[in-house]
Amino acid sequence: MININCDMCGKEAKLFKTDVEGSMLSLCKECSKFGKVISIIREEKKEVKKKVKKEIKIEQPKEEEFLLAIIPGYGELIKKKREQLGIKQEDFAKKLNEKKALIHKIEINHFEPPVDLARKIEKFLHIKLIGQQELKSAEVGKTKGEHFTIGDFIKVKR
Repeated sequence: MININCDMCGKEAKLFKTDVEGSMLSLCKECSKFGKVISIIREEKKEVKKKVKKEIKIEQPKEEEFLLAIIPGYGELIKKKREQLGIKQEDFAKKLNEKKALIHKIEINHFEPPVDLARKIEKFLHIKLIGQQELKSAEVGKTKGEHFTIGDFIKVKR
């Protein structure tokens, strides 16, 4: 078995694939007690070179970043399509393996479905609910000094 560094403490040790609050991590024996051990990580023995190479960083033009987001008016769209197909809310909820109350809240726009649920709804109703939204980086004002202060982050109403 190959010994690699633990994702939590950084110690070089035998690692275990561990589920910690929904995240899969490679953890040593001591750190694996913080989650549920799934399996032991087994790989062929390889030589790990500890030679550090100098990296030259070349600035590349900023690429636009996108965020997956639910389209506005998702509730009305879901309700309209469901009614067109002649499916009751209760039956629709059963098909998606969700509660009727959740489907009702989604249809009246009181709850925005997570992306995975939105994908299930898209697939079932053959509609488009998820779109790409451009992620804009916020410009933060900087003070006269080098360091940020709390005032740099607070908007003052005047």
